[in-house]
Amino acid sequence: MQALAERLASRLVGGIVADLVPLGFAALKTVSPPPATLTGAAVTGVGRRGKYLLVDGERARLVVHLGQAGRLDLEEPPKRTRPRGAVLRLVVESAGGRPLAVLVREHGTERRAAWWVLGPGDPGPLAVLGPDADTAQAAAWLASGDDRRRLHTMLRDQRTIAGLGRGWTDDILQRARCSPFASLAGLDREARRRLVDAVGQVLAEATAAERRRTGGLSEAKLGGRFRIHGRAGSPCPDCGTSLARVAYESYELTYCPGCQTGGRVLADRRRSRLLR
Repeated sequence: MQALAERLASRLVGGIVADLVPLGFAALKTVSPPPATLTGAAVTGVGRRGKYLLVDGERARLVVHLGQAGRLDLEEPPKRTRPRGAVLRLVVESAGGRPLAVLVREHGTERRAAWWVLGPGDPGPLAVLGPDADTAQAAAWLASGDDRRRLHTMLRDQRTIAGLGRGWTDDILQRARCSPFASLAGLDREARRRLVDAVGQVLAEATAAERRRTGGLSEAKLGGRFRIHGRAGSPCPDCGTSLARVAYESYELTYCPGCQTGGRVLADRRRSRLLR
């Protein structure tokens, strides 16, 4: 999301919002101010908070959450079509005088993408977010917190630490050599140090790689970005152990038994008990 915000900032800041077209009406989560409040306003900034994309105008802020499979496409010139899974089209007259549009759309069948138009001083959905994962505040929490939830659950809770999904959480825990079923309260000082370091390293590497990526703003599938996530059955890049997974009803997590659980395989919900 950080690299995406940077790419959009280079194209949108200084331009004028020509139109804001709702294409998936259930995705709009606010009533006041109306979307038309942004029309005619200059784009003063594009940023990110957690998993939310922020487009700031002179009179209001557009906040977009892409959900599980939301993507952005640039249209030059803007189109009038309504592609499958389309959520929103933001049309901007760029600083160079050429119109372009940012199309928000969802791949797959889930419809979790959402957007808000917020007035000055209204934090909207950002109000409940914890510190961003790459900040000193998040590092301090990981170093001293006593949360007893499973690490994989805790790291994905946006109210605790913002910005991490399943993919980066899998990669972080493998880098830190921590079981996804361990708790923060149960980690010793050395394990906490590894966890803090892994968060910073994995996110820095991911952002650098995304900044180098060429082509459009989005792709339907982005699983190739991850080191172990979604690669169950492949050898661990560090120790060579076959990567394993824990499958839930709607998602799965990936881990390395050799690096993270002392050789033990964690049972998933399809089995009769959990091995810790």
